[in-house]
Amino acid sequence: MRQYTVAVAGATGYAGGEALRLLADHPNCQVTTVTGHASVGERLGQHMPHIPQLADLKIQETNARTLAGHDIIILALPHGASGRLAQDLDPTALVIDLGADHRLEEQEAWGRFYSGDFYPSWTYGMPELLLGAGPGGVSGKQREHLRGARRIAGPGCNVTATTLALQPGLAQGLVEPTDIVADLVVGYSGAGKALKGTNLLAAEALGSATPYSVGGVHRHIPEILQNLAHASGQEACAACAFSISFTPMLVPMARGILASVSAKLTAQAMAMSDGEIRAAWEQAYADEPFMVLLPQGQLPATANVLGSNTAHIQVVVDRSAGRISAFAAIDNLSRGTAGQAVQSMNIALGLPEEAGLTKIGVAP
Repeated sequence: MRQYTVAVAGATGYAGGEALRLLADHPNCQVTTVTGHASVGERLGQHMPHIPQLADLKIQETNARTLAGHDIIILALPHGASGRLAQDLDPTALVIDLGADHRLEEQEAWGRFYSGDFYPSWTYGMPELLLGAGPGGVSGKQREHLRGARRIAGPGCNVTATTLALQPGLAQGLVEPTDIVADLVVGYSGAGKALKGTNLLAAEALGSATPYSVGGVHRHIPEILQNLAHASGQEACAACAFSISFTPMLVPMARGILASVSAKLTAQAMAMSDGEIRAAWEQAYADEPFMVLLPQGQLPATANVLGSNTAHIQVVVDRSAGRISAFAAIDNLSRGTAGQAVQSMNIALGLPEEAGLTKIGVAP
């Protein structure tokens, strides 16, 4: 069995820690190097005591020299840091960026939502992303582009939930692209490990729900639009007709995202039965190992997907409003970040797609 050496940069953050949790039990991977910033010189066990088999690794400085010589490099770094570092990494290594630096295809979109230099996009790490062939058709999925890739951009967690919820309707021309509303409840690990304000203190967060990055400024918006454009068969989104009202809300749970995404039904969809509309989601996800379209009447819950790489999906037609409501529940750290990266890594290396991953949650 082929074994790959792995280095994880930014290993003490939530995303890096989740990558280590999954890779520690991956049958083809051996984590040999972990890097950090303020924690350099300390044992990993001081920061990740829940991964005992890696506890004695010493945290090293994050630089190209430390990361050299590994088969796989996971970058779990702030935006800007990954782009600068990646330019100096071995071109033959498989590098997976869990940050934002290589997700966006258009520099103009980066300039509006991020600061700093724009870096070229990498192969996008969402295997189930639909690639439309125009109205009413799907030409394939992103999975095919991941085979043999050496640079992979991990999607954003909110992006993952929103995309997986709605994309089958867009790919089949069932929903209008100009009136999409996405409301997401997000666990506090989605805000990162650094204390950025008093709203992240337990005394402020427990028993309270708080919206953030409202009014069309959330950095995941251009990535969502990029994905929805691809699902609809468009090459890019700079001039596309999509618009989305996107509102995330922090709620007092450590992990998880529940996305509620609604859109206006097209005339084509209004003439179809509810079952015919649901068939678009059934067709899109029928053979996907980590996608679960729940039985009609059963709604997704974050507790059922925690710790897993599974996305639970439901779609409901609201005839009185002429709209569709699509729901997705994911674990933001696993399916939304590190789990999806490991899944994409497996595909790139020709390994079984499910290696090192579980479909089973830890409810309750």
